[in-house]
Amino acid sequence: MKLLIAHNRYRSPGGEDVVFSREGALLRSAGHEVVEYVRQNMEMPNDGILKNMKTGIRTLWAWDTARELRSILRKERPQLVHFHNTFPLISPAAYYTCKEEGAAVVQSLHNHRLVCPATTHYREGKVCEDCLGRSIPWPAVVHGCYHNSRPQTAVVAGMISVHRLLETWHEQVDAYIAFTQFSCQKFIAAGLPAKKIFLKPHFLNDDPGIRREPGDYALFLGRLVPEKGIRTLLKAWQRLKHIPLTIAGDGPLQNEVREFQRENPSVTVFSHLPQQKCLELMKGARFLIWPSEGYLETFGLVAIEAFACGLPVIASCSGAMPELVEDRKTGLLFETGNPDDLAAKTEWAWTYPQEMEMVGRAARAQYLSKYTAELNYDTLMRIYDTAIRGSAFQEARSAALSTSMQRNQV
Repeated sequence: MKLLIAHNRYRSPGGEDVVFSREGALLRSAGHEVVEYVRQNMEMPNDGILKNMKTGIRTLWAWDTARELRSILRKERPQLVHFHNTFPLISPAAYYTCKEEGAAVVQSLHNHRLVCPATTHYREGKVCEDCLGRSIPWPAVVHGCYHNSRPQTAVVAGMISVHRLLETWHEQVDAYIAFTQFSCQKFIAAGLPAKKIFLKPHFLNDDPGIRREPGDYALFLGRLVPEKGIRTLLKAWQRLKHIPLTIAGDGPLQNEVREFQRENPSVTVFSHLPQQKCLELMKGARFLIWPSEGYLETFGLVAIEAFACGLPVIASCSGAMPELVEDRKTGLLFETGNPDDLAAKTEWAWTYPQEMEMVGRAARAQYLSKYTAELNYDTLMRIYDTAIRGSAFQEARSAALSTSMQRNQV
């Protein structure tokens, strides 16, 4: 199969970028011809009213992307185009171009942007579903949920609303990929067509291998932002100063984390690390702490990476996370945003290392049964085949309708 994979990278690298690269490598290793189309948020201007207005318009309909894609599609003739992130420089205009050129369209739902302009369902420290199912997500604009800016939120809300009105999400996409049942249900509640949403978890290209022995510190890996639960983690550690903690990541709360480190010598902090270094940290840890809040996590690559290493995970009960981490089987669950409960679960896990090692072995078994590249490839191919058949059916139906209309006119 010949296909095109498309992605808009953010200024700061994240899980979406990792999945885009992993799936591309997986497809090439299976013998498929893969063409890439990538835009970078670094292309966007940082200031200037006219430039920012232009970016806002492009979020709704990126004319330059549509033109570039059309040229690539006519040259390469892929059967299918798989989009990962289209926001903001690719835009939904790309779907229309693909359909006009006869290519099936698949969209991975890496975040909840089609439901929530902020993508997190998280506001003022609490889960928020005020925009769920609304044709116009106006509450997000009122609260300035995207980047704490009403004008910027209005741009995102406008993109969502206009393309709902145009039925872009129903008519121009042949298949959506969600990563958990929880996310599937949220997208269906938001109005996406249930029959087009398929479940496919993430995976690891290479098995890192199980760690040899229990580690000697707790570990947090992730962006240092409020919705990742980093403040809940720090509050819990005020009660856990006897347990070594390693934190690896960058973000707007970095200064806050560094200040906490200066006051707590049992805490070690690293900036963002490459994947291999993160895996090494996992193999030296006793357990991973995953305290995210809201619905930020549509999956959680860090969890399955931990599972692959045989590392148990202490996770919050937020959103899709309990779907990955089974309490007392592959990890422990604590009440979201509750530092006392996190401290209690962490204390238990540190006190009973043998029991946690059994949990780690179960996590490793979970990885082998659900999150390998081989299993993922089979699922991905079934989704692609369904999308291509659906696209062909739509083309045939449109052609038949056009012919019927012409005959009626005669």
